[in-house]
Amino acid sequence: MSFLGIGSWDFLVLIVLAAVLIGPDRMPEYLAKFRQFVRSARDMAEGAKTQLKEQMGPEFQDVDWRQYDPRQYDPRRIVRDALGEDVSDTLGIPQTQAAVDANAHTAAVVAPVAVQAMRYDPDRATPFDLDAT
Repeated sequence: MSFLGIGSWDFLVLIVLAAVLIGPDRMPEYLAKFRQFVRSARDMAEGAKTQLKEQMGPEFQDVDWRQYDPRQYDPRRIVRDALGEDVSDTLGIPQTQAAVDANAHTAAVVAPVAVQAMRYDPDRATPFDLDAT
């Protein structure tokens, strides 16, 4: 568990420290306030969810929430997608042997052509794109 850079043991030490500072006399009062805060936060979240469902109507059920997952913006995955490689290893899913064999075959076929195209030739003009500048 890491919340705002605080580990599990650090969090436990903070709770014990807070309990010592507050004292046993005022602890029930503060726990009741914390419980009330958690309930009100949960009620506000449910109210926002209900309001969103009401405003969006039946389209709310059709929303693909996975497209809003920030993990999809992993730069390694974006590059692998652009290069047409299997990205299952980025997602923590083991590749099948067929996918590994297909990647190896593609790399063996494409690599010599790509290396040949990328070799530096001092006699050739450097490519220049006016739209890119």
